[in-house]
Amino acid sequence: MTSGIPAPPPVGETALKPGSFDGDTVFITGGGTGLGKGIASEFARLGANIVIASRKPEHLEAGHEAMAEIGAECITVQCDIRDPDSISAALDVAGERFGLPRVLINNAAANFPVPAEDMSPNAWRTVVDITLNGTFFCTREFGRRHIGAESSASVVSVGASYAWTGGPGFAHSAAAKAGVKNMTETLAVEWGPYGIQLNCLVPGLFPHEDMTADIQGNLERTHDKDVCQPALRVGQRQELGWAATFLASPYGQFITGHTLTVDGANWQRRVLTNPPVVSTREQLGKGPFDPDQKR
Repeated sequence: MTSGIPAPPPVGETALKPGSFDGDTVFITGGGTGLGKGIASEFARLGANIVIASRKPEHLEAGHEAMAEIGAECITVQCDIRDPDSISAALDVAGERFGLPRVLINNAAANFPVPAEDMSPNAWRTVVDITLNGTFFCTREFGRRHIGAESSASVVSVGASYAWTGGPGFAHSAAAKAGVKNMTETLAVEWGPYGIQLNCLVPGLFPHEDMTADIQGNLERTHDKDVCQPALRVGQRQELGWAATFLASPYGQFITGHTLTVDGANWQRRVLTNPPVVSTREQLGKGPFDPDQKR
């Protein structure tokens, strides 16, 4: 009887020494819910000051409450990462309260499933603008401040495995995440001499309250997707947080330009006999393509 990868230690355990981030400030976009909140929580448990940036007041409130339960120093700031001026203002607020953050977590992104032939130009622009452009704008502003201050720093950007493989039904997001991966690799070389490390973190399936409706529907059809994962279980959010804290910690400083996948080997899974092909439209429950639809 196979049992898969053992369950992780419980929430509240830490992978690094207590106090590993004492005195450090972590600026995390989209840190109020979902995976962002999970990552922020692990930095908070290790002593970091937390700055949560989001466009939505309810997400800022949820993130602040979660950090308060841990006992972390935390501020929230409204920020639209598509707007460089908004990012600059948010980092100004963080600097006034805690000083220049040492760690940037690029977590905010946009995504929804749609066949490419149905995708409007605005849908493409929106996802690319938030996921790729926004990540670059945040990284650029953060990097410029550290280069000017001659201080070391760490950037961790949340990526996706379809940056390598492509993502049928997610052409916009897959292209944007591929750009994030490439940007990370490029800037790791450019900014290494300044003491700035950059890495990507690719999550597998980590069930959380902020998942898109299509993923939630898949989970409802197969309980936790356990039997569909090589590890025979899904991820727990603290596991992604532990990976992020290690990459940004003093113990991971020589790791830069790397993309770390935390998914129980799911993206590398192959079958010996290929199943019948089901078109992307069918998988998404779409009817026949209508060339006269509004574009």
